[in-house]
Amino acid sequence: MAKQKSHKATAKRFSVTKGGKVKYSRSYRRHKLGIKAPKRKRQLRGGAILSESFAPTVKKLIPYA
Repeated sequence: MAKQKSHKATAKRFSVTKGGKVKYSRSYRRHKLGIKAPKRKRQLRGGAILSESFAPTVKKLIPYA
């Protein structure tokens, strides 16, 4: 059976942790940072874990990650 192709756009945005959770980088951190409050920018700094309802969909798109 042929190998399954990874969805490249998804592979660039998400990664799977050792425990099987899907990790992603938060948005709204690229430009117009002068408007945003320091607290908001600080909270956007770290990555986040994707919700369990969306995780199976993303894992199908990146089967070898």
